[in-house]
Amino acid sequence: MTLALTGCVQSQRDSGTTDSAAPASDVDSTFVFGTSGEPSGLDPAFANDGESFRISRNIFEGLIGVEPGTADPAPLLAESWETSEDGLSTTFELKPDVTFHDGTEFNAEAVCANFDRWYNWTGLAATESLSYYYGSLFGGFAGDENALYESCSADDELTATVNLTRPFSGFIPALSLPALAMQSPTALEEYAADEVGGSEEAPTYSEYAEAHPTGTGPFVFESWSPGESVVLQAYPDYWGEQGQVQEIVFRVIDDPTARRQALEAGDIDGYDLVAPADTAALEEAGFNVMQRDPFTVLYLAFNQQVPELQDPLVRQAIAHAIDRDALVTQVLPDGTEVATQFIPPVVNGYNEDVTTYDYDPARAQELLAEAGYADGLELTFNYPVNISRPYMPNPEEIFVALSGQLEQAGITVTPVADEWVDYLDRIQGSADHGIHLLGWTGDYNDTDNFVGVFFGSQGNEWGFDNPELFQALAEARQIPDLEEAGARYEEINEQIAQFIPGVPLAHPAPSLAFDPRVTSYPASPVNDEVYNMIELSE
Repeated sequence: MTLALTGCVQSQRDSGTTDSAAPASDVDSTFVFGTSGEPSGLDPAFANDGESFRISRNIFEGLIGVEPGTADPAPLLAESWETSEDGLSTTFELKPDVTFHDGTEFNAEAVCANFDRWYNWTGLAATESLSYYYGSLFGGFAGDENALYESCSADDELTATVNLTRPFSGFIPALSLPALAMQSPTALEEYAADEVGGSEEAPTYSEYAEAHPTGTGPFVFESWSPGESVVLQAYPDYWGEQGQVQEIVFRVIDDPTARRQALEAGDIDGYDLVAPADTAALEEAGFNVMQRDPFTVLYLAFNQQVPELQDPLVRQAIAHAIDRDALVTQVLPDGTEVATQFIPPVVNGYNEDVTTYDYDPARAQELLAEAGYADGLELTFNYPVNISRPYMPNPEEIFVALSGQLEQAGITVTPVADEWVDYLDRIQGSADHGIHLLGWTGDYNDTDNFVGVFFGSQGNEWGFDNPELFQALAEARQIPDLEEAGARYEEINEQIAQFIPGVPLAHPAPSLAFDPRVTSYPASPVNDEVYNMIELSE
């Protein structure tokens, strides 16, 4: 979906500026975007948050891109590919005449260098807190029995073959992830990209991740002022068309009200995650407001390292205590859908008949009594502050609504709030949390990208060990036939519903707002938004 007030626009990656856009010389070519939080780092391979990926999508590109306005894979740095009948080898034909921002040639050797880099991580680099995406998708690293990656060969200058240890039906769409983007092997080595420090709970990043991110995308890194902004400049040797925007300023404004005020004052050109209460007023004032198609899930997760949460009666009680309809109506944006499972309805394997736990506080109290908590239950409730995410635009308000519902069912919560980066470190890097708010914006249209990432292996966030579920997901991701895979994932979604690892709450529809001078914006359900596609008027 593209916001286009002056007519349709095709991708400027290949076609250049359209007739509906004013010439670059007639417009202010600096585009200022208000972000809801600080990036965790600028090396996308070590990131798992939306603000880091928002920036990296403009610096880096992957072998596979995303068809504009959809969640479906499309050629990018790989012009074509062919997978062997056994599903174990994929050969990529690469785009010629592409260079990284440091002048290094993009070729088959660079592709293999990136795959080998990920595979050979050890120690802190190979932990969930840092290499979340690679570890989740590729099953492990060098020496791990479950590792999916086997090898990569540069067949010639522009032909690379990647070999896997077993079939993975989501391999091609997974390569559209920012975390699997191509990075300059020269810069990775020169700036010691893999020399990470600290701990899993509080990692520190390399010089590369803080000051030298080097990709092939339309924009090159200029500066990062922590807590204030990240600045990118147009890359003059970009292989595609640059478009009108010559400078991007990602300005950190963590408060939604402050972001709205900055837009109204003309200090920024646009921002994401508009507060539900602000959309009508902004539209009436002449600003451009649009919604992405919902490709998200917001959930209340249970950490089963907490003894009380190991009891399925307790987990079922919490599920019955939540009024999801009220949450959607009172707190979340227009267009949000109530969730019954951990994937959106448009994803293959959605189960229309999945077991649900309807709002019933009396039943919740009965279950608590049966579990031995007739006098009530006390739990820690973790949530983030000063952040908005596409699946969680207003976490403080969501926390207030849910904690009130839990209280009515006899569950007393102790609130623990953290700033966003610290929150992710706590939830994903340690067992020091209880029930907690989190969610997901799908990266590509594949069921494994939701339930496989959440529940494919044992991890810190959920804290459970369920070999039967892990095995079912491992088998499903190897099924090449879409219909057969869909039927298997329907069974898995029912298996998850009965296990109750958490409560899927909603599928929010995030909103964006722009100054009237923004006449076209490449809105994407998976946030694949590259700013050389923006059109501006005088």
